[in-house]
Amino acid sequence: MFTNFQRIFKSGWAVFSHSGSSNVATIFIIVITVSLITSLFLLKDVSQFLTSSLQGKVDISVYFKDGAQESDILNVKAELSKIAEVKEVNYVSKDEALSEFIQRHQDNPVLMASLAEVGGNPFLASLKIKASEASQYQAISNFLDQTLSPTYKNLIEKVDYYQRKPVIEKIFSITSGVSRVGVGFSIILAILAILIAFNTIRLAIYNSQEEIKIQRLVGASNWFIRGPFLVQGATSGFFAALICLLIFALICGIFSSKLEVLFPGLNLWNNFTSNFWILLLVQLAVGIGLGVISSTIAIRKYLKV
Repeated sequence: MFTNFQRIFKSGWAVFSHSGSSNVATIFIIVITVSLITSLFLLKDVSQFLTSSLQGKVDISVYFKDGAQESDILNVKAELSKIAEVKEVNYVSKDEALSEFIQRHQDNPVLMASLAEVGGNPFLASLKIKASEASQYQAISNFLDQTLSPTYKNLIEKVDYYQRKPVIEKIFSITSGVSRVGVGFSIILAILAILIAFNTIRLAIYNSQEEIKIQRLVGASNWFIRGPFLVQGATSGFFAALICLLIFALICGIFSSKLEVLFPGLNLWNNFTSNFWILLLVQLAVGIGLGVISSTIAIRKYLKV
C-alpha cells in the first residue's frame, strides 16, 4: 500500500514537473481563486469595521426639563442600561453641554454672539444613547414612550429620535445593503473561480488522455490512473496558496498605513497577522482542495476513466 502510494506520488510529481506551461496556467487560476476568497475573508472584517464605525456615529438624545434632578436622570440612565438593545448611555450635564458647544463653535462669531445675547446656560441635561444596531432605536424610543415610569417620563422635555429617524433608517438601509451585496458577490465570485479552475485543470488532464488510454490498456487501476493527477492538482494548489499568502502579506504591509490615514483604527497589517494561521489554513484548504476536487471531477467525467 505504502509502495503504491510512493509510486503514485512520484508519478504525480513527474507529471507536475514536466507540465510547465500547463502548471503555470493552473497555478495562476488557483491563485486568482484563492486570492478572491482571501479578499472576501479580509474584506468581511473591513466591512464590519466600516459598518460599526458608521453605526457608531449615530445616537439619539433624551433631553430633560430644566428642573430635573441629576439623581433622577441617573436613575433613567440605569433603567435604559438594562435594555438589551442599548449598547451605551452617556450622561451630559448642562455645564458639559455648554462647554462642548463653545469648544465646537468657538471660531463662529455669529453663534458665540447669539449665545452671549441669550445669557446664562440655555442647554438642557441629556442622555446620549447608542444602540447595538441602527434598527434598534425604534425599540428604545418605544421604551421611553410606553414602558418608562410616569415619574421619570414627566421629567423628559423631548427625545430627538423622530428628528434623526430618516438618517438612522438611511444608515440601516446602507449597512443591510452592504451585507447582502457582499454575500451575493462572494457566492458569484466563488462559483466563477471554481468553474475557471475546473476547466483549466480539465484541459491539463485532456492533454494527457493518450497516456491514460495506454495505462488502461495495460490494466492500470482507476486509482493508479487518478492518483498522479490528484497529486498534480494538490501540488498546484499548494504552490498557489503560498504565492497568494506572499501577495497578501505584501499588499497588507504596503497599504496598511495608507488606509489607516483614511480610516483611523483600520489596520490591515494587524488584521492580517492576527488572522495569519486561519488565512494560511483557508488558503491551503482552498488551493489543495480545489486542485484535488477539480482533478477528480475532470478525469472522471471527461476522460471516462
